[in-house]
Amino acid sequence: MNTADRVLDLVGYQLKRAQHSLRAAMDEGLRAQGLTTPQYAVLTHLEADEPLSGAELARRCFVTAQTMNAILVGMERARLVERAPHAKHGRVIEARLTTRGRAKVRDAHRTVFGIEERMLSKITSAGRRKLNETLRQLVENLKTSEE
Repeated sequence: MNTADRVLDLVGYQLKRAQHSLRAAMDEGLRAQGLTTPQYAVLTHLEADEPLSGAELARRCFVTAQTMNAILVGMERARLVERAPHAKHGRVIEARLTTRGRAKVRDAHRTVFGIEERMLSKITSAGRRKLNETLRQLVENLKTSEE
């Protein structure tokens, strides 16, 4: 077996290929709606659990605090989010969805859910559950080895 074949057999390599393909499809689909994939991630997290600080959004969206601040500034200009100081911790600035942001994330969900359905179209429900369990276990395994 040559090196190229061995690389193709690596689970990590296939995970990266899948992630890259998903990101490319999301970038393309969301671009038509005037959103980037990181902006969609922010909207989704705020929809699920607002208000959130920029630092918390950065952690959840896998970007630096500086990058998140730039994303939020753009989203604020587009009137998708609004930011205000935390009621008790004035130095912490929290983000919330605007009415426009809520509408935008609902539309974007249809696009992203369609992409995910296309990605999983030939995988059974049981296979989807197992894939999700396996991916969660991979994350846990790596968390355990970091400790």
